Amino acid sequence: MGITRSGIVALFAWLGTACGGGEPRWGGIITDSAGVTMVANPAEGIWGEADRWTVEEELRIGVVEGNPDYQFGDVWGLAVDSRGRIFVLDFQAQHIKVFSPEGEYQQTIGRRGGGPGELLGAVSVLMGPGDTLLVPDNRALRFNRYAPDGSSAGSFRIEIEERRPELFKTTASGAIAEQFEPRASRAEAGIENPNGGILRLATDGTVIDTLLTFPSTTPRGADGRPIRGARIYFPTMSWDLNDDLELVCGVNDEYRITMYSGRQLERIITKPFERRPVSDSEREAIRERFSAWAEQVGAVRARADRMWSNTHIAAFYPAFQALAVGPNGTIWARHVQRVSEFSESDFNNLISIGSNAGAQEWDVFDTEGRFVGVVTLPQRFTPMVFRGDKIYGVWSDELDVQYVVRLRVVGDLGVGAT
Repeated sequence: MGITRSGIVALFAWLGTACGGGEPRWGGIITDSAGVTMVANPAEGIWGEADRWTVEEELRIGVVEGNPDYQFGDVWGLAVDSRGRIFVLDFQAQHIKVFSPEGEYQQTIGRRGGGPGELLGAVSVLMGPGDTLLVPDNRALRFNRYAPDGSSAGSFRIEIEERRPELFKTTASGAIAEQFEPRASRAEAGIENPNGGILRLATDGTVIDTLLTFPSTTPRGADGRPIRGARIYFPTMSWDLNDDLELVCGVNDEYRITMYSGRQLERIITKPFERRPVSDSEREAIRERFSAWAEQVGAVRARADRMWSNTHIAAFYPAFQALAVGPNGTIWARHVQRVSEFSESDFNNLISIGSNAGAQEWDVFDTEGRFVGVVTLPQRFTPMVFRGDKIYGVWSDELDVQYVVRLRVVGDLGVGAT
């Protein structure tokens, strides 16, 4: 029997490990299947102690008391323009504060209200082409646009008739993408497996292209209608887009990351993963914390009971919590945080918005999809924007006071494996 291509690749992977003179070598397998590159990773990465990436804090913006320009209520979004200015969306105040690359307050854009340039339910902030700021407002069902100087540049409607927008992202070059889920009416019309998808948008909301369609990940009941309420640890589609408009995505019920270019599947990346059930004791811990949270926010018993009846916990933990494109086109996959690892603020986020809590560890893959190692971010830090070797996000202290923080990735950014 002749040696297959897979066997040849596996042999060379083994030789690289066995004959590397003590240097770490990748021990996975790369094969080709009908033009799609299949990358099967081992559990261990390439990095040794000397190679491992770390992060260091470059900038922290915020104060507990004092100048209100440097105080934040509830940060839901960040954006960075071509000059390195930082735009901070405060959901509580419904405005965007602008800071210089050095962290100096410059101006506030928008305010709460329904008029031109005002915000009612802004949930994220995006940096479009030419440093045009775009702010989706879910309550007003519109996108507000602002010029680089912060002045209002009009708005356009968020389309909701055929699709339900879930998430918006932009690349460093300003390409805008939207993830959507199908409207419930499509299931009611007899479509058994309605598709969600990811669209590329122009700055006026026009759909330029469909980057990907996929079966909806929204859990549905026997009647076909979506299960509403908080959904904890249920499979979701996670994705990011690089400046070449290559899409990195995966549904996190398995450790399987796919890469698309021009809607063409090019690469499938896998890594060993053992499904871990959410135990009865962990479910009970969530239930107990929910009761404490409901009392803390002043929810009356009947309302708290209704909220809990609409809280759904999956049977298993997902394989990863989120995907992001990192420095030099690397792919980052965030570890999932188990219930036993939660802080009080983690529980509050999990219960109040039904998010899958993320750990501080991220698996890093090179541009070929080879697993190189793990980067650990600071405790209580939530990353929001990856730009070059910088990571922008929000750090919360022990009192849940928020600060905007910029980290720098430290290490050899030529991360290619051998």
